Amino acid sequence: MRGKLTVGNWKMHGGLTENAGRLAALAKGWHATAGRTLAVCVPFPYLAQAREVLSGSEVGWGAQDVSSHAAGAYTGEVSGAMLADFGCRFAIVGHSERRQYHGERDETVGAKARAALAAGVTPIACVGETLAERDAGTTGEVVERQLGAVVDALGADLARIVVAYEPVWAIGTGRTATPEQAQQVHAALRRRMQQAGARDVPLLYGGSVKAANAAALYAMPDVDGGLVGGASLDANELLAIARS
Repeated sequence: MRGKLTVGNWKMHGGLTENAGRLAALAKGWHATAGRTLAVCVPFPYLAQAREVLSGSEVGWGAQDVSSHAAGAYTGEVSGAMLADFGCRFAIVGHSERRQYHGERDETVGAKARAALAAGVTPIACVGETLAERDAGTTGEVVERQLGAVVDALGADLARIVVAYEPVWAIGTGRTATPEQAQQVHAALRRRMQQAGARDVPLLYGGSVKAANAAALYAMPDVDGGLVGGASLDANELLAIARS
């Protein structure tokens, strides 16, 4: 049975001092209940701090990216094994900002998901359309193509991942897909995953998720939680979302 998973994505925010208070508030404020899980994905330099503060708590932690390579002459990259050394449970792959600013292709996202799993880290594979693509009526085609690359890369391991639908037009804009819009895409993603033999993969929604709209989004039958951006920088807000 699927539960509700809430994952905070700090993006490129944070500092040792502010992180300390934020992480401590999460560790103190979150008491997991049946079927509800909370985690936070922090910038690479702060993984050690996240492990130190969150170890022994009921809050998981992870990274915002991972290399598709296991090791080698890849300056600046971070492997799945390195993330595992820091106790990471999750690694975000294919976030729209990585696709847009770093030119990541669908095949790269699939390779990163495979590399994370090989190291024992659960990839959170992101898919989502731009505003132009939504207006053109190609949302289904876009997310199917993006998810298809992950399906092809993972095969039987597909059941071990998390998928996040993040409409690009709703990320950091204050605009949010209505619960019904989110459910429509999530239902299509669910059908695709079922066809691939991964019926119970958690499907998260991301895109200006906050405490005020989380309950309505989480109430949708195929929305299994959220990938939370800006709101995750406020520990109390993230806790409220996770409790929705």
